[in-house]
Amino acid sequence: MTPVKEPKPSRAQAPAAGSGSGVAPGGPVAEWESLPILRPARPADVRAIAELVRPFAERRILVAKDLITYFEDIQEFTVAELPPVPGTARPTGIEPGRIVGCGALHVMWDDIAEVRTLAVDPRLKGRGVGSALLRALIIRARSLDLKRLFCLTFEVGFFNRHGFQEITGTPVGTDAFAEIVRSHDDGVAEFLDLARAKPNTLGNTRMLLEL
Repeated sequence: MTPVKEPKPSRAQAPAAGSGSGVAPGGPVAEWESLPILRPARPADVRAIAELVRPFAERRILVAKDLITYFEDIQEFTVAELPPVPGTARPTGIEPGRIVGCGALHVMWDDIAEVRTLAVDPRLKGRGVGSALLRALIIRARSLDLKRLFCLTFEVGFFNRHGFQEITGTPVGTDAFAEIVRSHDDGVAEFLDLARAKPNTLGNTRMLLEL
């Protein structure tokens, strides 16, 4: 297996004025001096990811997963980490080094993947962290020569702003369906819209991005 060089961490973009950040233009500099760093997740991040996702899973916004599942899937994840900035006040009250966002790219077939487990600490809602994570996942999908990106979500407006369109049915042919259905992954059952997964998908919208 050819070793893969870990991508250099990137800094999440600050949202434009009027984007709902809750900080007026010219507000506290500290908010923007401590923007999260995006990087590939590591096994040491698993518990922080699970804790970040837990309240969303309890409200059935995201799928609840066992800790072992996060360990098995950790290479799919990108995380947003708030770096230490000595001498900088943190109005958000979030301590340095904390994982404040995550998202995963799960390959389904040779041309399609799913955005999974996209979550952001509520204290940073509206500050561009979710958008930065989604853009990172889209870039990774393109680097893998994937052609389409699927998501199952309550946040239709958010994904629509990033080019996703609502769809019905399953976006794969019968041959691919026959192979994918062999998976025991609960997320795959939701992707295929299987009857056993329908209780988990009530109210969700199926969306697709053409890459």
